[in-house]
Amino acid sequence: MNQPHPILSPCIGICHLGSDGWCEGCLRSGDEIACWVAMGETERRRLMDEVLPRREALRR
Repeated sequence: MNQPHPILSPCIGICHLGSDGWCEGCLRSGDEIACWVAMGETERRRLMDEVLPRREALRR
């Protein structure tokens, strides 16, 4: 029997959009959060490995 695998997510349960439009917890935009489950695994991984770390560096 095929077990569904969980969708990888950067969510840490701190869900509030900051003044820059990024979530205070995971640094995703509201649009990225809304589309997360419909994104392919490759796009989710690219955001987590490339985009979100750049955003974190900008916030420092």
